Amino acid sequence: MNYILHLSILLVVAKLLEWLFEKKDIHPIIAHILTGIILGPFLLGIIYPNEELKVLSEFGLIMMMLYMGLTSNFSAIAQNKVKAIVVASLGVAFSFILGFTTVYLFGKGISAALFVGITLGNTAIEVTSGVIMKERIKREISSVLMGAAFADDIIAVYLIGILTGMIKGQTSLLSLAILTIKIVAFILSVLIFSEFVFKKSSLIYNLVIKDLNVFFTFTIILTFSLAVIAEGIGLNRIIGAYLAGLTISRLRERKDPLIISRIKLNELINELQVVLTEFFIPLFFIYVGLMFDPDTSEINLLLIALLYASAILGKLIGCGLGVKVFKGSWKDAVIVGIGMGGRGSLELALLKFGLESGMIGEDLFATIVIVSMLTALSTPIFFRKTVKKLSEE
Repeated sequence: MNYILHLSILLVVAKLLEWLFEKKDIHPIIAHILTGIILGPFLLGIIYPNEELKVLSEFGLIMMMLYMGLTSNFSAIAQNKVKAIVVASLGVAFSFILGFTTVYLFGKGISAALFVGITLGNTAIEVTSGVIMKERIKREISSVLMGAAFADDIIAVYLIGILTGMIKGQTSLLSLAILTIKIVAFILSVLIFSEFVFKKSSLIYNLVIKDLNVFFTFTIILTFSLAVIAEGIGLNRIIGAYLAGLTISRLRERKDPLIISRIKLNELINELQVVLTEFFIPLFFIYVGLMFDPDTSEINLLLIALLYASAILGKLIGCGLGVKVFKGSWKDAVIVGIGMGGRGSLELALLKFGLESGMIGEDLFATIVIVSMLTALSTPIFFRKTVKKLSEE
């Protein structure tokens, strides 16, 4: 029963820190990670990572990505999909180059440099959506930001899959082609399913949506089914969870004079929101903090500073150029570049995988966790100031 006591202590401290940080407008992710660092083996040593907390944290991550999908606007993302993919690709490329070069020059080895470069290429959907909700920006810009953040996740997981195969000696052109086909087929199948089932079918409306309890059960089943399939084809399970939410979010597009579909969707989101934001989502980030236990003599402040600069500048330059490719204004380019600068859940999930698989050591794990926290902290601040300043011009 110790884990129940530990769980209670972790959540109470996390929510207290979150409440204090909200007064300073600091992202809740920072409070949650700091809770794990403070109470974990790195500082006080009161609570250590264990299997029970690990399972709950992984479940929390899946549910968080479901929620992100449910609250996303599919039609807005679809309208700007080409622009979003280009913005995401250039952002990943520049972040990868800067991150890889920095780690390699510090003598960490080519596999570690590749892993960090790929991980830094990712943008946190939850940080991006957070800054969008708090600031008034054009719908086109918000849809590009969300679409690019989603594309970032897929690119990052895809590249990590290739890197893992290379390290194990299992990557060939044929296996790479098969992986690519499976990923494309999976995403297209889910999108087609969402079009004909959630947007147009009356059967799903009559059997599922009318009863909120049935709707909730169906949502959980679909989420875990797509998560399992995604993991089976080589993607991370959180991509499947996000797609499940995005699929169900298409209920907003139904032609429904009484808007019952939208009402039921909003009821589902409201039901999920409390248990997710107050319990499951904090647990994932708390567990990441618990895993933070480096040898302080191995933490290099110069490396942290350079990787932080690489993370911010890589997105600012790459994503900004992506906007300019489509003849967007410099103002929009800067807003998108800064809005894509936050790192969070997927990056931390990849870091956990890299540490457990031996691709990176405790020192690099700790370094990137710190960099992630800094970007999650600074991106909302930079974004707000940038939007305010540019709107005054």
